[in-house]
Formats: sequence, C-alpha cells, structure tokens
Amino acid sequence: MIIEVSNEAARWYKKELDLNAGTFVRFFPRYSSGGGLHPGFSLGISVEEPVDPGIIEQAEDVTFYMEEHDMWYLRGYDLHVKYEESLDDISYVYTEEGAVN
Repeated sequence: MIIEVSNEAARWYKKELDLNAGTFVRFFPRYSSGGGLHPGFSLGISVEEPVDPGIIEQAEDVTFYMEEHDMWYLRGYDLHVKYEESLDDISYVYTEEGAVN
C-alpha cells in the first residue's frame, strides 16, 4: 500500500494550511457519518510530527504520512491524493493495492 500525493495537491495543502517546508501532514481514519473507504469512517488530516509512521510520502518539501496503528484503513488499497482544479479542492482516490491508476 502506498500514499501518493501529487505536487499540485501538496501545493494546495501548503496554501490552505499555511505550511512551510519540512512540515508533516498526518492522514488518519476518523469517525464520520459519511463514508470513505470504510462505512462510518473518513480520512482526516492533522499537522503533526510522526511517532511511528507506517507510510511516508514527500511532495513539495512536505512529508505526508499515516501512523502504523492507522494502517488498517488502507489495508489492500493505495491512496492517491489529487488536486481538483475545477473545485479548488483535494480528492482522495482509492485503488486496489498495486493497480495502475
């Protein structure tokens, strides 16, 4: 399983969250009435340094990661974080692990 963050998406995060080079962005599962990959959960983000990272991806001098204890959320899937210019927003695309996107 991987996390892939496009450079455009990383620039969006830097702008929206006022991030500097060297900043860490954590992806984590959170309870939600919506549904992401798993019903009742969606993907949350926070700006914090890793403790026990399971996946790390760097883009535009920002480190994106998911902690080892949160990896269950992506088990069997890859996460592709993309910038949607028409919406000026981020989209999360889940593909089966190893599938060509």
